[in-house]
Amino acid sequence: MPMFMDVHHMDGGVSAADVAGAHQKDVETQSQYGVDYQHYWVDEKNGKIFCLVEAPDAETAARVHREAHGLEADEIYPVTQGA
Repeated sequence: MPMFMDVHHMDGGVSAADVAGAHQKDVETQSQYGVDYQHYWVDEKNGKIFCLVEAPDAETAARVHREAHGLEADEIYPVTQGA
């Protein structure tokens, strides 16, 4: 299944605790769409969130974010994992 990296740009910074809560909502929603939000990274000071997701397509990955918590990514890229 395709992999994607999405990027969120949050004005004014973001807390790791808030991102953890949003990720949990993704996990609770993802199975009905065949999506797997696998990992995320947070740059609290600069307000950046990066999510690694396995999904049928970018729109389906975005749909999970939209329905789970409303925080849609500003960018989403197809990626291939390396070693």
